[in-house]
Amino acid sequence: MNESLLTAALTTVKSLETILMGKTAQIEDALITLFADGHLLLEDLPGMGKTTLAQGIAHCLGLDHQRIQFTSDLLPADILGVSIFEPETGTFRFHEGPVFTQLLLADEINRTSPKTQSALLEVMEERNVTIEGKLYRLAKPFFVIATQNPSTQFGTFPLPESQLDRFLMRISIGYPSPEVELQILAQGDSRLRIDQLPQTLDHSQLLAIQQACMAVHASAEIVDYLQRVLTFTRSSDRFTVGISPRGGLSLLKAAKARAWLKGRAHVLPEDIQKLIGPVFGHRLRTSDRVDELSTERLIDLILDEVDVIR
Repeated sequence: MNESLLTAALTTVKSLETILMGKTAQIEDALITLFADGHLLLEDLPGMGKTTLAQGIAHCLGLDHQRIQFTSDLLPADILGVSIFEPETGTFRFHEGPVFTQLLLADEINRTSPKTQSALLEVMEERNVTIEGKLYRLAKPFFVIATQNPSTQFGTFPLPESQLDRFLMRISIGYPSPEVELQILAQGDSRLRIDQLPQTLDHSQLLAIQQACMAVHASAEIVDYLQRVLTFTRSSDRFTVGISPRGGLSLLKAAKARAWLKGRAHVLPEDIQKLIGPVFGHRLRTSDRVDELSTERLIDLILDEVDVIR
């Protein structure tokens, strides 16, 4: 294992903790998503630090970044770009949209129409844009952090299951503890300190970390455990729809990235268990019989009923 890369990654976590105090787990999950070459959905109330986290990651990693504020009148062309006729040359010239960046913050993605949501989510999957038959490839890495307000708020368009599946993880930041909130109130708006964060990783180091995470070993026993978890979600009457093979691969990728961040070259059962909630929470659909149970409780049921060792 490249110790210098791991040290830089852990330094990134420490730096981000200075602007998002008391949220180490959420910071690690966000970085794990990036290291696993996935996309992140942040679901929370306004003012919890979603934008701060995204901007902090972009600053610490030296990534080009863009922000799109999603509104009801936003069009796909506002995201992807558009070809405009130039009379001087007599040709059409493509003007790139904000999706042509390394880190894209899609703010309040569920406030725009399903058509515009689909345009972004298709790009997230394909990693390229096709305009008038011409293919334009996106930068590497390409990392989308989408924020979403709770569906109970006015004026939201919930993402359908097929589009939620584009996100490797869904996490919430949540309220700070009373002790941490006292520090936040004393220090003032943390967004004002983002520009003071040091750059802890560069582009080549980030790509090297992504490659290193892919190389982390998952034993036959770990893969068997994961497969039994998938089977349980499909066979249990607690769920109307189980986890797909792609969902299983997503959890394995995330578990490898977590193992790497914890300084290991192999996946442990705890890597699977710690990430079942963030990776599976937005993919599972419960049966009517258990609608009263929270996602956290359902995850606990999976962990209780599927043994690590067969």
